[in-house]
Amino acid sequence: MTTSLDLLNIPPLERLSVSDRIAETLRDAIVDGVLPVGEILRQDEIAARFAVSKIPVREALKRLEAEGLVTFIRNRGALVASLSSEEIMEYLDIRAMLEARAAELAAPRISEANLAAANAALDALGQATEARHWGELNWQLHSALYADAGRPILMAEIRALYDKVERYVRALLAMTPEMPKTQAEHRAIVAAFARRDGRAAAELTRAHVLDAGTSLVKYLKDHRDH
Repeated sequence: MTTSLDLLNIPPLERLSVSDRIAETLRDAIVDGVLPVGEILRQDEIAARFAVSKIPVREALKRLEAEGLVTFIRNRGALVASLSSEEIMEYLDIRAMLEARAAELAAPRISEANLAAANAALDALGQATEARHWGELNWQLHSALYADAGRPILMAEIRALYDKVERYVRALLAMTPEMPKTQAEHRAIVAAFARRDGRAAAELTRAHVLDAGTSLVKYLKDHRDH
């Protein structure tokens, strides 16, 4: 008996793994700023670099398009996408809501192990001097805090939003004196988690993300105007 599953065109596993690897490499390069906004991503060059056909390259680029990191322009191909200030603020507004919910759920039940991991990431973030390390350490801090929410789909959505704006956040931290303020907010959030205070953790997390968004949009508007 034929079912709907019989109609699926399932690609070889090798193609999936290659496509994943290409997408991950390009994603990291975009977030790190190695591939700047507006950079043309030529499929033949990427295929040659990975020694593959253009098919998995296109799959990887379409995935990055869905994530908001790449855009396709007629007659030009794929480019590293640029976000407007309005788009960035909207992403951060959504992130504030999602992270506040994760904090509210996780704080009352956070384990000592995850609290220790968050404190370790907080200390490492305070000592890091290179912008390329800040993003991953920041994610380690927040993901350790939210882990005990037990909501993997929520965590995946938050991580996707991180990736969309991370390159802009790094620019803000590298070019402005925002890091001490950011670290003070982080310490207050971690303290609320240590008290297992879900309401305070949620309120502080929401304010932290929205405040970062306001600072980032102001920085970008000033930077883009010059």
